[in-house]
Amino acid sequence: MNITNLPVTDFESLTSCNDENGYNGLIAIHNTKLGPAIGGTRFWQYGNEQRAVDDALRLARGMTYKNALADIPFGGGKSIILKSERLTDRETIFRTHGKFVDTFAGRYITAEDVGTTPADMEFVRRETRHVGGLMSGSGDPSPVTARGVFRAMQAAARLRWASDSLAQHSVALQGCGSVGYYLASYLHRAGARLMVTDVDSEKMNRVVQEFNASAVAPEEIYDTGAEIFAPCALGAVINDQTIPRLATKTEIVVGAANNQLLEPRHGDELVSLGILYVPDYAANAGGVINGCRDLLGWDAANATAKVDRIYDTVLNILHIAASDNVATYRAADRLAEQRLEKPS
Repeated sequence: MNITNLPVTDFESLTSCNDENGYNGLIAIHNTKLGPAIGGTRFWQYGNEQRAVDDALRLARGMTYKNALADIPFGGGKSIILKSERLTDRETIFRTHGKFVDTFAGRYITAEDVGTTPADMEFVRRETRHVGGLMSGSGDPSPVTARGVFRAMQAAARLRWASDSLAQHSVALQGCGSVGYYLASYLHRAGARLMVTDVDSEKMNRVVQEFNASAVAPEEIYDTGAEIFAPCALGAVINDQTIPRLATKTEIVVGAANNQLLEPRHGDELVSLGILYVPDYAANAGGVINGCRDLLGWDAANATAKVDRIYDTVLNILHIAASDNVATYRAADRLAEQRLEKPS
């Protein structure tokens, strides 16, 4: 293993690791003021290494703010394994990754993320104890993440429509993977009308069949006229091209995807159009809260109660944004930064 510290500003560290088997990983640590940095491992194919670096930094910073808003004693970090055709043996990949994580001696703790599973984390666990989301522990965080997003959606509905009921409201769900599937189940039980899409037709069809949803082509999800747009796939989907398409009917944007705004100014544009945006790092904190079952010894009931408080956090953010006449992402940042500024 070859480990290299890379130059970075406004972050505590950015470290790369590679070996002769084709493993190429990055770990970014943004801030550990509240405690050890936690953030999942993303296994993804990038056009080049710089894109992976940029993604790791954005995601690590987002974890700092997410953990602060969730009021848990952890800082923010993220790791990425660059996917390639050479990497086929998952045990080898993730045991190597576990060795890399272990070099931080507990300053960084990982879990699953896009492209990884609790089973992969079991391989990581063979090389380090600094890992959560294990099959033998709290397991798949997707249902809990979905519950938090659903509660955030209810909070937004309460502010916009004076009721947190989602019955008969229309929701355009982008992404029918693990979190999207469970979010669809919550919305179906709540009586919402679902329009869904995914680049994987099998995942989309499962949601269509089980939850009486309408299927939409991936590029048409922005044009459904749904009252709520729920991005639950990859980030940067709120941008110059999509905002005008959403603006015709959409009233609320809230979903599980990280980094939904391509640039901060897109959050300001949503405000100017009267669209209520719930910052992703406030809505999707259920997964990291679930991980506290492994990391802090919480029981399931305690974790669920903490996830349900996402409703109150989001309402607080939305009220601050309205009273101070600022974009919701700025209000969320203020709340997170207040916690980060508290004496240890």
